Amino acid sequence: MQNRRGINLEGDVVLIYYQDEPSVYARIEAIEPDVKKDWYRVSLLMLTIPAQTATWILREEYFNGTPFTMGGQPLRIEGVERVRPSSESSSDDDAPAEVPRREPSSKVVPLRRKRT
Repeated sequence: MQNRRGINLEGDVVLIYYQDEPSVYARIEAIEPDVKKDWYRVSLLMLTIPAQTATWILREEYFNGTPFTMGGQPLRIEGVERVRPSSESSSDDDAPAEVPRREPSSKVVPLRRKRT
């Protein structure tokens, strides 16, 4: 499933499929033109523990959902839709959820210098 725009950009989170199975989430850190015409250097931050970085040289359609192979293994990169939290108490989806105010747990006492 691609994101609403259908185009993955820097900062987008993507899901990488390896052998047609979801494998790892990654964030696109940079997309720069490669020396080969119509190819790009795509820097990915793999959201693993520990986080890892990789730079893949891909055509635009490959980092936007078209399947490809790398080392003979099938891969696919799909955009992840951004999910906005919903509020159960709010009837208007665009209205921000009201945050309850917390009472201070202690008294704030201003510091005063003695004048000499």
